[in-house]
Amino acid sequence: MTIGILKERKNPPDKRVVFSPEKLQELKKKFPSVSIKIESSDIRVFSDEAYKIAGFEVVNDVTDCDILLGVKEVPVDALLPNKKYFFFSHTIKKQSYNRKLLQAILAKNIELYDHETIVKENGARLIGFGRYAGIVGTYNGFRAIGLKNNSFHLPKASTLANQNALIEKLQKINLPNLKILLTGSGKVAFGAKEMLDAMHIKQVSVTEYLEENFSETVFCMIDVLDYNKRKDGKLLDVYDFYNHPEAYESNFFRFAKVTDFFIAGHFFGDGSPILFSKENAKHPENKIRFLADISCDIDGPIASTIRASTIENPIYGYDPITEKEVDFTDEHAIVVMAVDNLPCELPKDASEGFGEMFLENVIPAFFDGDKNGILSRAKITENGKLTPRFSYLQEYVDGI
Repeated sequence: MTIGILKERKNPPDKRVVFSPEKLQELKKKFPSVSIKIESSDIRVFSDEAYKIAGFEVVNDVTDCDILLGVKEVPVDALLPNKKYFFFSHTIKKQSYNRKLLQAILAKNIELYDHETIVKENGARLIGFGRYAGIVGTYNGFRAIGLKNNSFHLPKASTLANQNALIEKLQKINLPNLKILLTGSGKVAFGAKEMLDAMHIKQVSVTEYLEENFSETVFCMIDVLDYNKRKDGKLLDVYDFYNHPEAYESNFFRFAKVTDFFIAGHFFGDGSPILFSKENAKHPENKIRFLADISCDIDGPIASTIRASTIENPIYGYDPITEKEVDFTDEHAIVVMAVDNLPCELPKDASEGFGEMFLENVIPAFFDGDKNGILSRAKITENGKLTPRFSYLQEYVDGI
């Protein structure tokens, strides 16, 4: 078995990689029979030389590799036929801009495994960059507060070396007394919580957050049953919400009335209620002035997230009255940070963490007969056809 580490070809350039040199050394130690080749790249966060020093062959041609590992989509003209590919394909939600990519994968008899589809039997994702999105998104949210209020100035996250460097900068700022709301219970939300904890910001309960005033900055972390309620008033468990989201309505505005800075780290499923509507945003009792929307669902559960922003220009303003984008310095604006590729700003940490998860959860499946079903669940295409699990994509492939 020969594994090839792909050069990232998508624009804007992405410095991340599935495996760092050190993590590849661990892989080779655990599975000595594997051959590994690194496709040469001048943008990767780890240099070609770093891989050579670690003992790996750097090449310009990976056609003799069996399994090819990348991060972002591989351009159609760079796809090699009859290979096994792992990358974020952004096709499983029928994204129209990648229909031709999936069509080409089928035409070239490629076995596609999407990083998003590498899940446990219960559907929980095993690998991803979510933690790093939470880390960077929270930093960027505080940076936006400083820029808006002209009270402190943080450098862009992409100019700093790692998470520790972000934390060092955050620990030096002087915050006004803020109430910070964090939604979610997954890797994104806990990545954000790491940063709040590192700043020594006090965590308070839902009741305390809603009912009390504080002489210091505090945060509250809430999950779906805190900001949604059943329409019939029944109190059931979170699985009822996941199975019957249509039976629920938003109970979020009670938080909006006391929140200054909202960090959105939740997963928003099909059929779930809108969290923060246009009417909520323009309501005189709404207090949210800053939003770090790490989840970044456009025209989704949060009215003020009207577009994704970029690493180059991460902040914009939303005028709740006109429902239009304005300059974030506008006095009426809700300040929005909605970068949709946040882990790219922390490529070294993100790559190291991703490789750790991939080595633990995916690589063993190639050697144990896939006893836990990791590969069979993740496989989208095989023998020029969609696998049964992903047959729902057929109309998308056909352009219907």
